[in-house]
Amino acid sequence: MDRKVSVVVSVYNEEKALKEFYRETGKVLAGLDWDYELVFVNDGSSDGSLEILEELAEENPKVKIVSFSRNFGHEAAMIAGLDYSRGDAVICMDADLQHPPEYIPKILEKIEEGYHVITMVRTHNRTAGLIKNITSAGFYWVINHISDVHLEPNASDFFGLSSHAAEILRKSYREKVRFLRGYVQNIGFARTHIEYEARARVAGESKYSLKKLFVFSVNTILCFSNMPLKLGIYAGIFSGLLGVAVMVYTILTRRGAPSGYATIVVLICFMFAMMFFLIGIIGEYIAILFTELKDRPVYIVDETRNFEEGEQRGE
Repeated sequence: MDRKVSVVVSVYNEEKALKEFYRETGKVLAGLDWDYELVFVNDGSSDGSLEILEELAEENPKVKIVSFSRNFGHEAAMIAGLDYSRGDAVICMDADLQHPPEYIPKILEKIEEGYHVITMVRTHNRTAGLIKNITSAGFYWVINHISDVHLEPNASDFFGLSSHAAEILRKSYREKVRFLRGYVQNIGFARTHIEYEARARVAGESKYSLKKLFVFSVNTILCFSNMPLKLGIYAGIFSGLLGVAVMVYTILTRRGAPSGYATIVVLICFMFAMMFFLIGIIGEYIAILFTELKDRPVYIVDETRNFEEGEQRGE
């Protein structure tokens, strides 16, 4: 088995799911004609996740651990997994078994066929409610209409990469505010997708609240499009046309200066609302620029397990 696949797994407070994940995924990996490594990234878990990972690493040297000094977020965990992986193929997935391990052989088949990027697209999510499904569809509709990059609707953080594609992400996509599944679809190369049905979580709860999803969506839109900055031009044109319409209406109906208090108040409120909205958009872009200029590390590693000397990299 000359070829190796690196399975990168983000872990944050998943003590109830880890052993079941390892059991199912281990069976799949053992049946491959690829060698493998399981790279678990402990994203500052506060439960017993790290202790369980250490037990698994003790009994299986192919289980490798990258443990953060604190919680840096799911995106940072996946980037760290990419940084520390050494496989000819890299597969990123979550530890809650919503990403079915039985699709790993199908991903590797696509890589063997010459594809560099394999996007996993959800056809159904048993645990997502109506609101999340609607907001997810709305998010992809918006970003695909205002961005030059077309993102596959319902694409997940479950994806496969060739070693060449993974190296591009390691070296060139190091933003502090990021959307990794978008970058995966943005790097080009031969790309395909596989549809899957997301399972119910084997244990625990989703780490993404609606508030976190909203903030994440806003940051993603700002990272992939400058269209919001152009709203000022459109708002100015609209306000100018509205002003002309009010002027024409006033001349035709009053033959003089407007005397209506309500009309003046409405126009002033509208203009101030538009102005503050545009200032807010500019502020969000400046906040992203400020974050990038500070150039703080994407993540900080506290300790690692089962990595040989020279295998470690990252920030």
